[in-house]
Order: sequence, then C-alpha cells, then structure tokens
Amino acid sequence: MKNWMTAGIVVALLSAASAMANPAASPPAQPALSAQASNPKTMGWMQGFPPARGKTVRFTDPDYFAFPKLRWTVCNFRELMPTVGVRNAGTGASVLPTALDPALDAVTFMPLGAKTPMTWKAAFDANYTDGVLVLHRGRIVYERYDGCLDQYTLHGAMSVTKSITGLLGEILVAQGKLDETARVSALIPELAKSAFGDATVRQVMDMTTGLDYSEDYADPNAEVWTYAKAGSPLPVPEGYTGPRSYFDYLQTVKKKGTHGDAFGYKTVNADVLGWLVARTTNTSMAQNLADTIWTKIGVEREAFYTVDSIGTPFAGGGFNATLRDMARLGQLVLDEGRWNGEQVIPANAIARIREGGNKAAFAKAGYNTLKAWSYRGMWWVSHDDHGAFAARGVHGQTIWIDPAAQMVIVRFASNPVAANGANDPTSLPAYRAVADYLMAHDAPSTLIGAESGAGMSITARRP
Repeated sequence: MKNWMTAGIVVALLSAASAMANPAASPPAQPALSAQASNPKTMGWMQGFPPARGKTVRFTDPDYFAFPKLRWTVCNFRELMPTVGVRNAGTGASVLPTALDPALDAVTFMPLGAKTPMTWKAAFDANYTDGVLVLHRGRIVYERYDGCLDQYTLHGAMSVTKSITGLLGEILVAQGKLDETARVSALIPELAKSAFGDATVRQVMDMTTGLDYSEDYADPNAEVWTYAKAGSPLPVPEGYTGPRSYFDYLQTVKKKGTHGDAFGYKTVNADVLGWLVARTTNTSMAQNLADTIWTKIGVEREAFYTVDSIGTPFAGGGFNATLRDMARLGQLVLDEGRWNGEQVIPANAIARIREGGNKAAFAKAGYNTLKAWSYRGMWWVSHDDHGAFAARGVHGQTIWIDPAAQMVIVRFASNPVAANGANDPTSLPAYRAVADYLMAHDAPSTLIGAESGAGMSITARRP
C-alpha cells in the first residue's frame, strides 16, 4: 500500500470513523503489553535529539496509529499532519474549583459480564487511560494523568468530534438558522445527486441516512478507504484521479435503503453536517466553534482540528484539546448552555439532544452494550433513570454527562482496541458507580467557584 494511502487510512484516523461498523462483534483480545509496559515514555517513542533508531513516529509510517505507537500519536497529531487552530479568548482561563476526593479510587463496580468487582482506580489502566477528570457540581473531584498526557497537552478526541459537530448543528437549529426538516440538497446543491440529496438535515444529524457506504476496515474494497484517500493531505501518486477533499468525496456517496429507517454509524454524516454548519454560518467549523463556544468558556488553550489538503476541518474526528478544556465543554452542556451566569448557547439545543432519538431505528444497529439507547444530534443517549448521555470516540475517548448526579466525566485514552465494545464493560458501570457514590456523599447545596474575573460561577443545586 502506498505511503500516501497508509497515512490517509487513518487520516486523523478517520479517527473516528470509529471501528463501530460491526458493533455486535466481539472485540479482539487485549494485546500482551499492559498499560504500564506500553506507556510511550517507557517505550521511548520520539525521545532524544534525535530520537533513537526504531523509536521515531512519522505520519507516513503504516503503523503510526497502531498500538503501541498510537499511545504517543494521540497527543501529537499536530506534529504529524496539517491542522487549523480553534482560538481561545486569550484573556485567561476560567477557574475550575478543586475538591479532590481520594476515596473515589476505592469505588467499586461490577464490569459487564464479569463475576469479580473492579475499582475505579484499577479501571484506569484496564482501559489504557491517558487522563480522566470528574467534575461534580462544577468542582474537580478527581483528576489523573498518565502516558503521553498531562494537564497542558492536547489529545485527539476522535469521534467525540462528531458530538461537537452535532452540538453546533443543534445550536443553529435552536436559533432558527438551520431548518432540520429541509432537504440537504436545498442547502448544499452540490450534494443533490449524492445519497444525501433527498435526506433531511435531521436524518443526517441523527445518522438515519440510507447510504451505500461501509466502514469495515477489514474489507479492502470498503468505501472508507476511498474516503481516507480523499481526506489525505499528502501528495497523490501519479495517475490518481479520485476525490481530493472531504467535500469532493461526499458528492460521490450513493444511496442504499430508506432514509429514516435505521441508525447507521457512518462518519460521512458528520462531515456533511460540518458542511451544513459552514454553509449556514459562512465560517469554517474551526471558526464557528471558536466564535460560538471556545472563546466564551475560559478555556486554557487553543484547540485544533486536523484538515484535508484544502484545509477543511475533519468534522468527523479531527478535534484535539486538553482534558480540562473538554471538561469545561461538558460542564457547559450539563448546565444547559450557561456559563458564568451567561446563556452561551441555547438551552433548547441541549434539551433536544437529551430527548434522544428513535430507539427502534437505533436498535437495528445491534449495539450489545447499548441496549435501549438512542442517538440524537450526534450524541449517545442512555435513557437511564439518571438521564445520562455521552460523546464517544474510538480507543476510549468520552464526555459522560449525568444530570441527576450533576456530574461530568471526561476521559482521554489509547486503548489498543478501537471499538468501544472493548472498554464499555469496564466503563459504563464505572461511570454509574461514581455517580451513585457522589450522590450518596453529596454536600448541602452551596455556591461554588464564585471567583471574580475569568473564573466560572456555578450555583450548586440538587437534582
């Protein structure tokens, strides 16, 4: 396989394309290397000046996003490929009040399908976690880093990017700027002859489009490979005449089935929504995210997207940020779009996501660990008694929001297995166990974090 294609395979991994193409399949066994043994510092990736022979990582390496190299790559996309920044306000970071609770490490849960309980602390390495942070009522009650990550490092969010794209779409719908009932072709005429032409905006947002498109990485003829070539920023080989950008490729997708009939997790939907956001606002996804959210919530660092050869942000999986800044985003969503007393984004945008999507359509996808869930605005909705919902990405990326517990959990990881089916058994019950613990040990309602200036002010309240 030519180098330009091997790099494009995962072009920012199609990072998100998410290895969820066959969700019912059993995940492969974990590799021999443990989390500790595969730590990129232990492995020696890209250390020294120059790095030692055999310890370099290049975008053109066929295994640059394969375990164990991926444990270094997830923190270093900006060193490997073209990117575009998502600016922050430049006025100082908002304060995240801290009240660490060491007892969280001892919280136990029963992994799905297991007979032996596990602790929250043990789950960190079991899931090859690079960093995890728990916010409770706006306070950091748990924060831990390992591998390539620290408080200041930007990490690939993978398919969590889709949920950010979905959030921006829901904001435009709530503002009346984007008609969710409109046909895509009416808003993007270039897609009129594609599968998306007669789909509605809502069907794209909820991924119920009928597409002749496969993300089966085991099939060398799957459409995902053509998509990867189109999204690669590298020079093409002589004689190549295929699509050269995400925009080009999306116009070639053919229809299969009936729109609205079944949920099908396909990354191309996110990039169509990214195009809709850009066309509606006349700004790129990166600029729109900066204007709408990133400059409004006191993030610590500029974030970035990976881009294709014409600079198009990868709306399906190219976002990178720090763990704390992702926690700020999660808190904004938990607080229904409010930040420091200001309604930054419409509350109705969050409400529509929390409603969830069509359960019957979602069930047809066969997610064994997500029974009775649904998908709405590119967020995963549990419909449990806590009203929990999440942004999820390959290799373990997560923003988990539990409204009943007033809790946000954000996690960056580099699990050797891409599909979330590999970590769900030790993640989903763990999130619930932490929520239950926090609710059981909840302090009386108080005003927290009311620092002046750039700090955030959150009024704690019982659910």
